[in-house]
Amino acid sequence: MNEQQKGQRIQIEIPDDTAQGIYSNLVIVSHSPSEFVLDFTRVLPGLKKAKVYTRIILSPKHAKSLLKTLTENIKKFEEKFEEIKIDDVIKKEIGFQK
Repeated sequence: MNEQQKGQRIQIEIPDDTAQGIYSNLVIVSHSPSEFVLDFTRVLPGLKKAKVYTRIILSPKHAKSLLKTLTENIKKFEEKFEEIKIDDVIKKEIGFQK
């Protein structure tokens, strides 16, 4: 990153309906040589179908940058609060998948 890029600030606008957010407890990740696709879904008890609520498409560089950012922020969260424990049963059956 050059000096000019470091000093740039981007104003980010978030529409009201987007600011509400969407809950997801399952993400399906697929990829090709040129992109990563993250489909965020929500699995609910008793339902055999899950709807994709949001699809995010990233370049490989942006996907790796997202991984780094999430890793850093999870570390900060756990230092401030407590370790996030993942139940192996939930991880395999309903949670975010690899």
